[in-house]
Amino acid sequence: MSEFVEKRYSKLGPKVAEAFKSRSFEAYYFDEPAAAAEKIISLIPKDHLVSWGGSMTLKGLGIQERLKKDGYNLLDRDNASTPEERFEIARQALLCDTYLSGSNAVSEDGQLVNIDGYGNRAAAVIFGPKQVIIAAGMNKVAKTLDDAIIRARTMAAPANIQRFPGLKTPCSATGSCADCLSGDTICSFFVTTRFCKPAGRIKIILIGKDLGF
Repeated sequence: MSEFVEKRYSKLGPKVAEAFKSRSFEAYYFDEPAAAAEKIISLIPKDHLVSWGGSMTLKGLGIQERLKKDGYNLLDRDNASTPEERFEIARQALLCDTYLSGSNAVSEDGQLVNIDGYGNRAAAVIFGPKQVIIAAGMNKVAKTLDDAIIRARTMAAPANIQRFPGLKTPCSATGSCADCLSGDTICSFFVTTRFCKPAGRIKIILIGKDLGF
């Protein structure tokens, strides 16, 4: 990544964190992924039951592996042996203590935009877990809320579908959003989070790198 892009991120990131704070989120900015990962771990009490939604950013930070290594009590749907068991673990995660997630897009004024197929990730962000920790690379930041929605629909979703070769949607073939009604769509729910209530429940970790998509 260009040093000039990183310099831009280092100037913009703290301002976006302050915008989140003005909306009652707890928010932090880090230039380096290693420091961001340490902060995420520090925010999770050892006695918490922890789960997460699908996130390439969290995977890139090595958070799940760190939690397993450190002996945290985890609800990991990837351990399921059947689709039914996987779905049940996702339901149980709605009542965990700490829920980890990425975000499809972030607006400069401190709002989150997420698109979900089944809604489990979006539901957990809204209500249920005692705390939610969201990690987002600065590549997720868009100028306005409208720009963030466009980013989530036209960049994040068509990239995300490529992770699931068994799903057949127009964007899986073309890479471009067709506003489809396919049964395989991963764009069932569009959720904007504009304010954190109760205050501080959602913790935002912004990272000055290109992470996830």
